[in-house]
Amino acid sequence: MTENIFDGFLARKTLFHNKEILRHNYLPSSLPHRQNEIEILSFNLVEALKGHIPSNMTLYGVTGAGKTAVTSYVCDQLEDKGRQLSRPVQTIIVNCRQIDTQYRVLSHIGNSLLENHEIAEIPFTGWPTDRVFSELVRRMDSRKGVFIIVLDEIDHLVRKAGDDLLYNLTNLNASLDTARACVIGISNDLKFTDFLDPRVKSRLGQLDVIFNPYDAQQLQDILRERAKMALRDGVIGEGVIEMCAGLAAQEHGDARCALDLLRVSAEKAEQSSSVKVEQNHVKIAQHQIESDQMTPIIAKLPSQQKLVLAAILINEKNGLKNIQTGEVYSIYSQACRFIGQNALTQRRVSGLISNLDMLGLITARTISKGRYGRSKEINSCIPQNIDPRQIMINSEPKIEGIFSNIYKYQSRL
Repeated sequence: MTENIFDGFLARKTLFHNKEILRHNYLPSSLPHRQNEIEILSFNLVEALKGHIPSNMTLYGVTGAGKTAVTSYVCDQLEDKGRQLSRPVQTIIVNCRQIDTQYRVLSHIGNSLLENHEIAEIPFTGWPTDRVFSELVRRMDSRKGVFIIVLDEIDHLVRKAGDDLLYNLTNLNASLDTARACVIGISNDLKFTDFLDPRVKSRLGQLDVIFNPYDAQQLQDILRERAKMALRDGVIGEGVIEMCAGLAAQEHGDARCALDLLRVSAEKAEQSSSVKVEQNHVKIAQHQIESDQMTPIIAKLPSQQKLVLAAILINEKNGLKNIQTGEVYSIYSQACRFIGQNALTQRRVSGLISNLDMLGLITARTISKGRYGRSKEINSCIPQNIDPRQIMINSEPKIEGIFSNIYKYQSRL
């Protein structure tokens, strides 16, 4: 029999029991250090089991703080109890980063309500929005019960599509006869409601829940609980859990980051035929994860954003820290001339700086300059093992010249 290239890999002893337990989408049977948040959600949503309308909620917290996991956990339990009591409750979770227009959100919710015998899906496009909304109301009333509509990453939807959808959804009960609905918004941005119409803001924010970042000790508890199920006994070396938790705690207490680090560390150990996961595997995993996450973000930046990022990097190469918006704009406008690109206004560039901050490539802290107005203090925060210059050049070769040109720098005097 001809030898297959996968035979050797399959014959290796694996360090994993079940690798999926260390992935983001795995929902464990318990969520350490989130009992208070679970209780707040449960106290509100139990109203659905009584046939009442739960309050609309907004959940805030940094990425990896457990917002989506807690919501899914509570809603699963709610649906289970509803089935036991013959009280129909249905949860519809919408990822607003992937489904990011009013039409697509409404059609997704409507199509989630199709009965098994129904085949008439709302089309991907083509209907007037008010017809989609009317069909959604009809299907909800047809099924009766209480519907929990969860809009994950709602801040992304508001930035892209405005608040018309939220106005319609938070006013949904006025159109329903036999069904009831409540909306749960999940956001990484505490300030996204600043962009909402006051009526939408008051309806959506009936109950706010803040998810604080996990600290290093809490992340250790989460990792140890998952590792017991995901990895074989005795394969985790000394200090590995602590190191993964410590690195993730520096990244705003991100549990997803901690889980990724442990999983990739174990993969690296297995790849090198090690019988244990050691701290050097964590270091290798950290570099790979940072590169895998950051490289496509930098490479896919639009040309103008690449030029703004390049201007920040050029200022830093010249020894500047806490770079101000005017200093970035000065280098940016010169760089545009070098490659024959039309420069945007300083106000537009300030907006691009905010976008780079949101992407995690820089930090931009707004400071007051008294009677001279406000400015930003800007610093790059790209890991040292990543070369943003080369990534930008590889994706857009014309940029190469701007890094070798001579610039006139603004004086700070």
